[in-house]
Amino acid sequence: MKQMTLAAGRGFEKHSRTTRKAEFLARMESLMPWGEFCALIEPHYPKAGNGRPPVGLERMLRMYCVANWFNLADQACEDALYDVAVFREFCRIDLGRERVPDATTLLNFRHLLEEHQLGAALFAKVGELLLANGLKLSGGTIVDATLIAAPPSVKNRDKSRDPEMHQTKKGNQWYFGMKLHIGADSQSGLVHSASVTAANVHDSHEVPNLLHGEETRFYGDSAYRGKAQRERLKTLAPRAKDFTNQRAYKNRPLSEADKAANRRKSSVRSKVEHPFLTLKRLWGFAKVRYRGLAKNANRAFAMLAMLNVSKWGRPLTGQVRPA
Repeated sequence: MKQMTLAAGRGFEKHSRTTRKAEFLARMESLMPWGEFCALIEPHYPKAGNGRPPVGLERMLRMYCVANWFNLADQACEDALYDVAVFREFCRIDLGRERVPDATTLLNFRHLLEEHQLGAALFAKVGELLLANGLKLSGGTIVDATLIAAPPSVKNRDKSRDPEMHQTKKGNQWYFGMKLHIGADSQSGLVHSASVTAANVHDSHEVPNLLHGEETRFYGDSAYRGKAQRERLKTLAPRAKDFTNQRAYKNRPLSEADKAANRRKSSVRSKVEHPFLTLKRLWGFAKVRYRGLAKNANRAFAMLAMLNVSKWGRPLTGQVRPA
């Protein structure tokens, strides 16, 4: 790497400390498999020719990660890189030598990932790398879904809501948007499968896309319970025992034994909520940013790939979890 200019250097602050933002970026710097990700994207990335040379692939990938981790739009990400020194250090940008890639360049990179469905490819690559480096799936899979809100207003240029998003009722409240469905390992919590649908698709319909087929235990809330679901489970994962929560009916309330059994199941099933916490509360993916399912699905898969690296990426660096 070239010697940094004074424009990239830190000041002579007497009182300073490492912020949580800097700690997070330093951790992700060491965990992310940059080489493997770049190799996956490189065949589709523009090549240098007679025109303007493209920005370095790894730099654009780093900028894309920053935009997702801190919930920044394209223009906001460009501005943040000018404002925040730790962002520039993470993206390896030296303002003494070069400008920050502009918002249009980031938009074009995002469109390239969407066009070639590279978000899903990154998610699959992380799973492949983790399994190759010693992480093992247990026999249990927990399935669940979460709602990602979309703008319900029609006060826009087209005077209409997104036609690919739909509404659904949860409790007594109506929601408009899409659903992110995931299958997580019951022991580690690793997200090994995912799918994206409109909000009106019932949770249980996506079960075939969330199982790897070698399960011995199947966990889910009461939405995944029913005779049709049990018959489908026999085909999808013949050895899996059904550990979904029991449901109360109008004339048949749950007994104390049923409630106790549900609590035991929920203590395992709670692991599937942890990825949703990170995606929606910490990284800000509680609302869609783009129009259409495909663009938002690409973002969801890419963020799940980053999530798996963040939570379980130590084997990729040769580190082991302390005993």
